[in-house]
Amino acid sequence: MGLILRLLVVAGLAADAYVHFHLAGDMGSSGGGLSEGTLFWIQGVLAVLVAVLVLVRATRLTYGIAFLVAASALGAVLLYRYVDAGGLGPLPNMYEPVWYAEKVVTTVAEAVATVAAALGLWHTRAAPA
Repeated sequence: MGLILRLLVVAGLAADAYVHFHLAGDMGSSGGGLSEGTLFWIQGVLAVLVAVLVLVRATRLTYGIAFLVAASALGAVLLYRYVDAGGLGPLPNMYEPVWYAEKVVTTVAEAVATVAAALGLWHTRAAPA
């Protein structure tokens, strides 16, 4: 079961990274502060780094980090799909009330990685004393 969870986390984060890198160039630049393109590049890099961590060593810590990265990305895509939250602090307004192929792919990938990382956390929990 451990290998399957590890591969699901890695695959989900890899797909997430690919889509974010693919879309980053299409995002506008805000001129100052964080732009959507910058945020997409950051998410892509984080997803790749964490996928490598989990691939190399699937521990409670790496599953926890993977869960945070995948769940935060999933939360963001769902928030900005359904809620016009405006700009949040340094973040630009990323409200986009439509579904398209890349958004569906990354949403599913993030959901798979989130669930697999949560199960990985459970699977690697410390043995009861």
